[in-house]
Amino acid sequence: MATPFLPLSAATLEVDQGRSRIQVDAKATGHSFTGTLEDYSATVKGNAATADPESFDLTWSFKDLKTDDKKRDDAMITWLGGGNPKGRFSFTKSWVDGKGGKHAMGTLTIKGVGKTVAFPFTATREGEWVTIDGRVGMDYKDFGLPVIRAMALMTVDPKLTVRFHIVGKIK
Repeated sequence: MATPFLPLSAATLEVDQGRSRIQVDAKATGHSFTGTLEDYSATVKGNAATADPESFDLTWSFKDLKTDDKKRDDAMITWLGGGNPKGRFSFTKSWVDGKGGKHAMGTLTIKGVGKTVAFPFTATREGEWVTIDGRVGMDYKDFGLPVIRAMALMTVDPKLTVRFHIVGKIK
């Protein structure tokens, strides 16, 4: 009996933005809010048999991060220095911890300042579709950004959570 062929080389994941989500959760004085990245460019490659990542490069414009409050979105662009500020995440490595959990590491770059971030993730494959889920905490002050204060009463906590749910088809 022949064994089924499992490709061992890297495969490209064609990300379906309609089925994927990248969101940033923030807490401010008296409330919290979520920003959703409405557009981005993602290049993802991995092992087709195991769904393990080999490369993941994500770029975006902060103009595409929407919080359902245009005034807040405009203030965010001003806070980032105006113009069309960009961000990037570049995967560097992954590993499995002693309990079998998968982790990834990469460089997150905001306003030209790159910082290493590490986080747990899951990657599952169903047929030709792969789903990658995870979350990472970050502190926006690490990127040289000032604490956000408005009207001397409201402050946005510098500790943010980025959540992602990436769905794509293996090509």
